[in-house]
Amino acid sequence: MLKRNLVLAAALGTGVLTALALPTLTTAAKTKPAPKAVNDGRAKCYECHEEVKALKEGSKHAALSCKTCHDKLDEHLKDSSKAPVTRLDHAVCGTCHKSQYDSFFEVHYDPNGARKEKGVPGGRSPMQDKLLAGHGFTFEHTEPRGHAHMVVDQFASDRFQGGRYQFKGGWANYDKVGKTWDILEDKGPNTKIPESAMAGNPTCMQCKTSDLTLKWKFLGDKGGKFDRTSNVNDVAKAVDNPLGCITCHDPHGTQPRVIRDALIQAVQSNTSGNIFSKGGKTDLKVVDFRGFRKIGVMEKTDSRMMCAQCHVEYNCNAGGQWSDGKPVKYDDSRTNHFPLKNAKEILAHYKKLDFYDFKHAITGARLIKLQHPESETYAGSTHDKAGVQCHQCHMPTKKGKDGKKFSSHSVIRPVNDVQAACLGCHPKDSAAKKKYQIETIRNYTKGKMRKAEYWLGNLIDTYAAAQRQGVPETVLAQAREKHEEAHVLWEYWTAENSDGFHNPALARDSLTASISASKAGVKVLNDAMLVKKDEKK
Repeated sequence: MLKRNLVLAAALGTGVLTALALPTLTTAAKTKPAPKAVNDGRAKCYECHEEVKALKEGSKHAALSCKTCHDKLDEHLKDSSKAPVTRLDHAVCGTCHKSQYDSFFEVHYDPNGARKEKGVPGGRSPMQDKLLAGHGFTFEHTEPRGHAHMVVDQFASDRFQGGRYQFKGGWANYDKVGKTWDILEDKGPNTKIPESAMAGNPTCMQCKTSDLTLKWKFLGDKGGKFDRTSNVNDVAKAVDNPLGCITCHDPHGTQPRVIRDALIQAVQSNTSGNIFSKGGKTDLKVVDFRGFRKIGVMEKTDSRMMCAQCHVEYNCNAGGQWSDGKPVKYDDSRTNHFPLKNAKEILAHYKKLDFYDFKHAITGARLIKLQHPESETYAGSTHDKAGVQCHQCHMPTKKGKDGKKFSSHSVIRPVNDVQAACLGCHPKDSAAKKKYQIETIRNYTKGKMRKAEYWLGNLIDTYAAAQRQGVPETVLAQAREKHEEAHVLWEYWTAENSDGFHNPALARDSLTASISASKAGVKVLNDAMLVKKDEKK
């Protein structure tokens, strides 16, 4: 007991047991008397779970019985080896927070919400198949639809397990929301539809759902029901809900929090220099639950960090070592890693980490497959410097059917609701003007993305021609290095979902740097081919 208290106090800082007992989400909450604990037998739970007591007592949830979220507690109290059942589905929270619950499962019936492939003319990355040649994303890479669909859209993809998982009833149920296995069906392990990949891994699923929280040890190390090396289909079958409330809200005390293991590791390992620090400090107090999981609790809501649990570039794949090409497999902790670096820093970071994702099928360049780096893109931007957080633009305050205001959890695209997202801070502007400004920035950035793609494609084609002509390996190696550099600076922006709006200056700097790197590679190859041509005369 004493050991647990010392670990908890050390993790959270001096006086933390008192500090965390206070509701801290709003100023209004602090002015109200804290709810009194009820005599429901929780004292018995607290004998082993003092970290829970520190979070719960004095909070908005203090009056809630442990049985609100946990079943089979009586059996557990009689025999601690029999674990209680923890209810992780949204309906538990939706009982009291109905407006938030309903908005989370709201379907966005707009053109951007429908299934939209990136790698086609008119898509975000029309040259994707050439530029990502050799990677599973070339089989299908669709635009995101929203949190309510994040699990089913991952599983019902042509790149995930050969298309094994499909919508029940076909496309008619594409807009259905709720539990995964009420929406999808398993076509069986022998399913392999044409033009599909067998991609998918357990680490990636950690961003899509909260269902694995109690089954996944910190960083996916051995010791939980599932780990980084687990069979991907076994893990998939255990996922029945999309991202849950407990990802960002502590269920014991309602404090804002993060649970994504690699984010906690990244923040802890670089407290003064990470993208969330202010004055060298980060408002994240880490609680270690008996060496199995960690959570990070905040005094005040910081949605930049809460959203960064998923909206970041992260590695979840096996790959190779930059230094010697040796494989990096899922037993290696580098397959669950958050760099927290922007477009201009990310390549150097992965070289230092000694990791790359895959080799390009034509040039053999060692490439990084970027994910969705919204948080590190936003860091240092004009809006970030002004103190604007993610929820203010993407989760604006609305009025529910009961007349009460609430933070919408449908997670909007601001360009689709400029009135709610922008005019609170820009009251002198019209909705039409702000939308025009947003589209101007996005169209400018997309122009640079197309040019970066063109020159990357040119570099790949020129490489193939130079190889056919017998250009020396030393020259080809120089071109591959330029390909590696240009690729990261381009793909970062097709993976990032704002089309440059989160940080227009960074977008321009890195995309034009991509173009320059590709041009330099093309020149090296063309010069070598001219020499070869002269030699044949």
